[in-house]
Amino acid sequence: MTTVLVIEDEHDIQDVLEYNLRAAGFDVLRATQGGQGLQLARESHPDLVLLDLMLPDTSGMDVCRTLKSETSTRCVPVVMLTAKNDEIDRVVGFELGADDYIVKPFSVRELVLRVRAVLRRNDGPGAPSRAIEFGELRIDREAHRVWVQGEEVELTALELKLLVTLFDRKNRVQSRESLLDTVWGMDARISTRTVDAHVKRLREKLGHVRDYIETVRGVGYRFVDEPLTL
Repeated sequence: MTTVLVIEDEHDIQDVLEYNLRAAGFDVLRATQGGQGLQLARESHPDLVLLDLMLPDTSGMDVCRTLKSETSTRCVPVVMLTAKNDEIDRVVGFELGADDYIVKPFSVRELVLRVRAVLRRNDGPGAPSRAIEFGELRIDREAHRVWVQGEEVELTALELKLLVTLFDRKNRVQSRESLLDTVWGMDARISTRTVDAHVKRLREKLGHVRDYIETVRGVGYRFVDEPLTL
């Protein structure tokens, strides 16, 4: 059974989330503090984390940063749940590796649908098992592993999805709107700046092969057709 870890300090919201998630067929784990949630994530390996931004012992941003930095949890998708609605908060959350962002008050039905969408895109159909070799870049989709010049690079699930999407459509310009639809999996209420933030972060991690992803000014991004000479 798919397990969702809810890290939320308001018991009423926890109760509502647990009831509806269980009704939708999920198993649910609960934590009221960031530290407790991190420990549960490390021990229980949930399939997804629903994470409140405002927690009594630490910020949800710090919890997300830790989840995405540790080997045992970095592939677990994170959906942030918060009362804040400023775009800057959403952008920062996505830069830290969050997979979606839901603002309180929220529709429980929409939340369940978005949880399913995140799980579906991270499960992804049809990925070939063999590793991709492209110049100095190597990608193993099933193992969620990427190497640059033989050195492993740690990517979040969303960053890997973005990289693979661009690679699969190499030499074709992808608009920011198209990437939002394909990588984020639904019409999330976020701006195209989120795509720019993720591409910037992905390029930083790719280091020597960062120029494999080209910016097409005023349109979007394109993965090169042939490996560049480094």
